Amino acid sequence: MTSKDSFFILYNKWSYFDHYRKSKLHIRKGGFFTMKITFLGTGTSQGVPVIACNCEVCLSPDRKNNRLRTSILVELADKTIVVDSGPDFRYQLLREQVKDLDAVLFTHEHKDHIAGLDDIRPFNYLLQKVIDVYATDRVQTALKREFYYIFADTKYHGLPQINLHTVTNGENFLIGENTIISFEVMHHLLPITGYRIGDFTYITDAKTIPDQSFEVIKGTKVLVINALQKEPHISHFTLSEAIAFAEKVGAETTYITHISHNLGLHEEVEKELPANIRLAYDGLKIEL
Repeated sequence: MTSKDSFFILYNKWSYFDHYRKSKLHIRKGGFFTMKITFLGTGTSQGVPVIACNCEVCLSPDRKNNRLRTSILVELADKTIVVDSGPDFRYQLLREQVKDLDAVLFTHEHKDHIAGLDDIRPFNYLLQKVIDVYATDRVQTALKREFYYIFADTKYHGLPQINLHTVTNGENFLIGENTIISFEVMHHLLPITGYRIGDFTYITDAKTIPDQSFEVIKGTKVLVINALQKEPHISHFTLSEAIAFAEKVGAETTYITHISHNLGLHEEVEKELPANIRLAYDGLKIEL
């Protein structure tokens, strides 16, 4: 490596950390919010548009009808977290110019929620730190199967570096100074982990929500809940079911995510919703 190469590596790292420092100062100095949420993706497992589909949603020029696989970025004063890392994870992070990551929280083990885990590697290198990963025992088993090389006894240079933490639904844990409340919802017969951070609650892939989990959710100011389509589905809320649950919770604002092309055009569906319920879209940012 030449001295010129060394200079550019050091310069690029300095630029990276300077951008990161300024972004954190922006959150701390604002004084008006304690967290910033970015919807990295709001689509279902196939995304929207769906490959080879010629429906009006998939052909729509409105970018709000383009939905990558579901994931969110949560920026707190002292930590940056993502919930789920699907197959679009790399592009989502590039699109939003994400410069820091401390932890990944997983809701469940389906491929549209875990497939992008390998793309945490640049943060290992640039930040020189290990990324904390939080998941239930069952999800950890799936991660170890799908990403066996990360957990192999013999490791090689360039592997993702993670610290694995066990989530027990119904129990709380800390990430930095932030209390994360976990709870269980059901994706037909599959338990899914929902998360509450302060006045923000995030639920995806739910079909039923137990009463004990509702007790955790109620009182939240901002709720994110899934709605696949308007027609009945065995493992996902329909739009009407999501609206009914949102009204039961009574959050100030509810955002709908994990949306299929079958739900309809974003602009048209928005007109059907109560005033405090909105469709999320990729790139949407909210502040609490």
